[in-house]
Amino acid sequence: MTKDLGKVAIIGCGNLGKSILNGLLEGETFAAEQLIATKRNLASLQEYEEKGVTITSDNGKAIADSQLVVLALKPHQMLPFLKEFEEVFTKDHIVVSLATGITIAQLESGLKEPGTVFRAMPNTATTILESITCVCANNDNEAHKKLVTTLFDELGETVFINEDLMESATVLGACGIAFVLRFIRAMVQGGIQIGFSAEVAGKIVNQTVKGAAELLMQNGEHPEFEIDKVTTPRGCTIAGLNEMEHNGFSSALIKGIVASYQKIEK
Repeated sequence: MTKDLGKVAIIGCGNLGKSILNGLLEGETFAAEQLIATKRNLASLQEYEEKGVTITSDNGKAIADSQLVVLALKPHQMLPFLKEFEEVFTKDHIVVSLATGITIAQLESGLKEPGTVFRAMPNTATTILESITCVCANNDNEAHKKLVTTLFDELGETVFINEDLMESATVLGACGIAFVLRFIRAMVQGGIQIGFSAEVAGKIVNQTVKGAAELLMQNGEHPEFEIDKVTTPRGCTIAGLNEMEHNGFSSALIKGIVASYQKIEK
């Protein structure tokens, strides 16, 4: 248990909230007794209570008992929620919103005495402690930034960005999980067509994707540098790459990312 941080409340433990809760339980910094999880129906949180987490449907008490409050609510729920519990939040609370499209200014307007307010966008890889979480804040309180960084570093990697890039971060980091998984699924399907069983194709593809990511992270090179290593003249790699590009592979991916961004903007 970190000595710098009291209790952490995760308000609204749906899929994302539970991913964060699972990640914190898997990590080494936070004890189960530090964590409070809320949901209207507590049946799906029963397993966490058995691990030592406080589960409750009383959001007000969860907020009052915590120093850091993670709001894992849907965007349309966020501002009404803040209005409902405006008397419970104090300037001493560190508030972290995970809601897409709700600005820091909107969050501050919903708090009577706003203290330090963060927006954060993790992805579902929090469950295995491999998320990338993009974060921005309303002030430069270094102690509070350190606490929030400590929390999200337990779930993977944390990067602070300007608020005007938060929607872009949602598309690239959170929606991006789905884009990569769809790519992996297509590779597996191709593997089946050229002779592998689904199980073996999946194993080969998953490790190949993992290895490719590790190459870039560890070597710090541009993707094209690593691509050039395996594209020999008149070889099978360049033939496959060119066929994909002729059919709009890179263009389709870029268009998909832009379409997701435009959906958020609207």
